[in-house]
Amino acid sequence: MAAKKTSIGGQALIEGIMMRGPKVTAMAVRNDKTKEITLEEYPTKGQNRAKFFKLPFIRGIFNMIDSLSFGYKCLMRSAELSGLEDEENEKKKGKKPGLWDRLFEKLLMPVASVLAIALGLGLFVYLPMQIWKWITFSAPAVAQNYTLRACFEGVMRILLFVAYVWATSLMKDIRRTYMYHGAEHKTIFCYEKGLPLTVENVRPQVRFHPRCGTSFMMLMLIVGIVVSMFIRVDNLVLRTGLKLLTFPVVVGVGYELIKLAGRADNLFTRVISAPGKWLQHITTREPDDSMIECAIAAMEKVIPGDDSDAW
Repeated sequence: MAAKKTSIGGQALIEGIMMRGPKVTAMAVRNDKTKEITLEEYPTKGQNRAKFFKLPFIRGIFNMIDSLSFGYKCLMRSAELSGLEDEENEKKKGKKPGLWDRLFEKLLMPVASVLAIALGLGLFVYLPMQIWKWITFSAPAVAQNYTLRACFEGVMRILLFVAYVWATSLMKDIRRTYMYHGAEHKTIFCYEKGLPLTVENVRPQVRFHPRCGTSFMMLMLIVGIVVSMFIRVDNLVLRTGLKLLTFPVVVGVGYELIKLAGRADNLFTRVISAPGKWLQHITTREPDDSMIECAIAAMEKVIPGDDSDAW
């Protein structure tokens, strides 16, 4: 098998991995009790999308929506296949759901989701702007420097994002998911090098891949700094609204940059990939052989026979 750059990407799940090919998406999950790998396949979303939605700078937002929605479904399904949901049900067995449980499922869960989104907007969008307002309160000339303001707000968001990722890595279950993330990257590298997909060949590969969701997030934060330089309003509510309106632009540019980073290896792509690769020291961990086996199982199901995954 010849070396090549592939468009195949993946996502770490609960005790498993999802790989997304140009035609087929597959997930491989290891059951916590039986230790067996369960494989499920689905048609890849978006492959029959109209040409307009596949145009550069437009395709990014639609691919992101597809990835987030389908990725969430795979994550929930992996909880079932891994047996973790069965363990929770066993703990609740014999216990009649109380009023609080029924209220949480029917009412509080949607409310909690809305509050989580509001908290995210407040923390990553509104808070950096408010901090800038506080520190420049007595320096109106500095406050009107929109380039400096955009840089400050952007760096604050990056620091908050890195702190959030680091905090999640302290959780035992998340660390294990990050190990599966490492297995995903190593398997893709092995395939791109044209090596047979075996545990022995995957194990020595590096776990930092330029075409990764972590790198995509970092690129969006950096692109957001540039876009914010053109938002020249002081009202925090209006500024927040304008930032939300420019979000599709940020996603579109970030997506094209991440595709470029996955396709080419030159000084420019190495520079734009560097922040994301650095953060992958946190979001990926060295996997064990059982995790690599899951990644290989999912990868083998999505490799097309017609080379349609080549960049």
